[in-house]
Amino acid sequence: MAESIEQLLRLMPMARRMRPSERRWCPAADVCEIREGWIVVVEIAGVRPDEIEVSVEGSVLHIAGTRRDGFYREGISYYQLEITYSRFEKRIQFPCSIDDTQIESDYRDGLLVLRLRRSGDCK
Repeated sequence: MAESIEQLLRLMPMARRMRPSERRWCPAADVCEIREGWIVVVEIAGVRPDEIEVSVEGSVLHIAGTRRDGFYREGISYYQLEITYSRFEKRIQFPCSIDDTQIESDYRDGLLVLRLRRSGDCK
């Protein structure tokens, strides 16, 4: 039986064989347009605020960072491992340039809330 499982694992594409901690993950996000601009809420529980990077290029908002496993210790055997601890990346495409947008951020309860205040019209 163990041999057949090993054979099956060898046939799987490399990305599927990787441990969750070795993959980049993409957090869920909500984007709402308001009169002043946009509100973006990103679900990144367990990420330290100093591990979060936010940048803008043209009409794309890029959010990246790392969630680290602070519970791992030598001698621990995992029983169940579902949470991905690794680098994450989220790119959000807007219908117009957001280069000149002012960004205010707040991070609490595992949610990063970005308020993008636009300076001009988005057409």
